[in-house]
Amino acid sequence: MDRALELAYLGLGNVSPNPMVGCVIVKDGKIIGEGWHQQHGGPHAEANAVNSVVDQDKIKGSEVYVTLEPCSHHGNTPPCSDLLIRLGVRHVYVSNLDINPLVYGKGIQKMRSASIQVSVGINEEEGSNLNKRFFTYYSKKRPYIILKWAQTIDRFIARKNFDSKWISNEFSRQVVHKWRAEEDSIMVGANTALYDNPKLNIRDWPCNAEQPVRIVVDPNLKVPADFFLFDGTQPTIVYNYNKSGNENNLTWLKLKRRNFIEDILSDLYKKKIQSVLIEGGSHLINSFISKNLWDEARVFVSNSTFGEGIKAPDLYHASLINKNKIFEDEILFFKNVNG
Repeated sequence: MDRALELAYLGLGNVSPNPMVGCVIVKDGKIIGEGWHQQHGGPHAEANAVNSVVDQDKIKGSEVYVTLEPCSHHGNTPPCSDLLIRLGVRHVYVSNLDINPLVYGKGIQKMRSASIQVSVGINEEEGSNLNKRFFTYYSKKRPYIILKWAQTIDRFIARKNFDSKWISNEFSRQVVHKWRAEEDSIMVGANTALYDNPKLNIRDWPCNAEQPVRIVVDPNLKVPADFFLFDGTQPTIVYNYNKSGNENNLTWLKLKRRNFIEDILSDLYKKKIQSVLIEGGSHLINSFISKNLWDEARVFVSNSTFGEGIKAPDLYHASLINKNKIFEDEILFFKNVNG
């Protein structure tokens, strides 16, 4: 199962809104096939693992380790549970049940009805973390929310004039592009858009997937139409109080002031966007923190000081789960323990 989980991670950024899945086939104590879900709409992990087996006759009576319950319904591909039944595998080990109502428990039941032995809960915690976006989307009816910012060692994210270039080093900024390639969408507030004129695309990291959806929270439509965010090069959603419409890969959606943030997340859920990387600014990030609507925070801390300026957000219900160094920068990873 460790190997299956390792394989599953190879699909990060390429399979959403499907979950990441890895599969390993074992016969007589030896791995004879392995695969992972590589691309949304493409073959599932089980099919890729089966197709990798040189001698197909060996699959009968084999053990299959798969990180998520094999599907039981027809989507873009046939049911994987039917495939395993047809091939006559002996035992299927599963990390997590598929929380999607179309599948939940049905794949397990179908295989057991066909006299296949099934064990569930192998490396369950690791499997849950692997598909934290997928599980959050279905259990909380909203995207998985990652907060990201860079701050000086004296805890400022920008100077008084909103200038924040450059707090983190160039290698830290490259890591951010890697993160962008792993998520469905990137969100910024109006002030960040106005002062930084960001592109919010993936430039400094190899990416085979589509560019993430850009989300602009601009209640009063202050961001000029000639900014990079509105160049039409990737899908962009502008949440605001005044206008709805579609034009040139852009969508404006008018929402009520009351429950504005919650309604944004509800709309993203309807659009099947499973994850959001919120890149600023301070006001927007604090809005999500104050409503306890966040799952993870990634904070770059540099050795520079501003002395005064715009204060970095304060996290509540946060547990430090990891930290890394990128030369002089430090990245702190937090998890919301009360979300």
